[in-house]
Amino acid sequence: MSTSETLRPAATGDAPLTLTDPAARTLGLRDSLGLWGNLGISVLLPVAAVFVVLPGRPLAVTLGAVVVGAVIGSVLLGLGAAAGAREGVPAMVLLRGLLGRRASYLPTALNLVQCVGWATFEIVIIAEAASRALGAPRWPFVLAAGVLATAMALRPLGVVRVLSRYAVWAALAAIVYLFVQVLAEPLPPIDGGGATSFWTATDIVIALPVSWFPLAADYTRHNRTARGAFTGATAGYGLATAAMFTLGVLALAAYGSSGLDVVDALLAVPLGALAVLVLIVVELDEAFANLYSTAVSAQNVVARADRRVLALVVGAVATLLALTFDIAAYEPFLFLIGAVFVPLVGVFVVAYWLLPRGRWDTSDTAPGRLLLLLPWLAGFVAYQLTLPTYFGGVGAAWTAWWGARQADLGIDPANGWSASLVSLAVAAVLTALLVLPGALRARRSA
Repeated sequence: MSTSETLRPAATGDAPLTLTDPAARTLGLRDSLGLWGNLGISVLLPVAAVFVVLPGRPLAVTLGAVVVGAVIGSVLLGLGAAAGAREGVPAMVLLRGLLGRRASYLPTALNLVQCVGWATFEIVIIAEAASRALGAPRWPFVLAAGVLATAMALRPLGVVRVLSRYAVWAALAAIVYLFVQVLAEPLPPIDGGGATSFWTATDIVIALPVSWFPLAADYTRHNRTARGAFTGATAGYGLATAAMFTLGVLALAAYGSSGLDVVDALLAVPLGALAVLVLIVVELDEAFANLYSTAVSAQNVVARADRRVLALVVGAVATLLALTFDIAAYEPFLFLIGAVFVPLVGVFVVAYWLLPRGRWDTSDTAPGRLLLLLPWLAGFVAYQLTLPTYFGGVGAAWTAWWGARQADLGIDPANGWSASLVSLAVAAVLTALLVLPGALRARRSA
């Protein structure tokens, strides 16, 4: 029996205030498409486009890697979104069915650290881009972004409706305008870039949709149907991710010789500052989503805590960190947590969709399945052996240790493989071996 089956009536017309209130089933396909489309429209993606570029290769090859990565990542995201809609519980509560209630506290703790970090990072990105566009100091924009994102987290379903009905169209208009301006320029092959192979380029793109997997059910539990949740997340986020990475790649080709970075290049086009400012405003939804999901994730441990109080506290912490902390130094740690969640996606997708419906227990008495920690761990090890997370300074020992293990096993550090796909495959195959016999017995008995 799932948690949602024993809950009392909702106390508000928006998202439930505590975990003991049921989720309002008010979101349709349009709401879902708008939400995930807006979340996929991020200034961070054109900036990260340099890491997917295959230097000296035709642009079509890089753009092909973008499309393949967006399809794979968004389908995985969609499967998690559909599960959230079917069970009607937040993402970390959904993991009780995979690992058990107490063992679900482990991914919950990691997700709390991840969400606070990414909320802080998004506030910094918004403030930095606004500062460049308007030629003003950064700190007022940090405060404004932090306050607005926190306010949005207090009324999440209302925000989703605004995003789907208004914000998405403004963002689309800005993106189309920037595409027109960029495509008017010559697009020669790009000599510089961070990708070493087609699959390492794909790996970067896969990571973006998959990074939302631990948050997806926080929103899709409010969807009326699992099909709408899957379609909204897969199509909305997938198309937006492909578009934003493509915009970044084309901008690098069009303006790369000028020595400007992507944001400065887009600001330099006619009315570019206005278009970028629109995208900066839309970027607030990513900060809001991370703040809201931090509060909802915490409720997996403290079920009766009011999400509004939690969101206010988290918003204040993220804003303070954005003002005082060098978030760029924290970025490798965020990537490491991302590498932890990639194999968990493989474990969850296989276990959830193999087991018969009704066998996914998200209640307070959900039994532990500690054996499923093994494929999760194996997938993480496979990720690091394929592409160790890079740390500089005091963290360099981590990278060096995994590099030494690569040498022990004869793995070429420049192997060109997708660490995400290798990790997902290892975790998924091991999970299938553990879950399939029991799933077949359950289906026969049913």
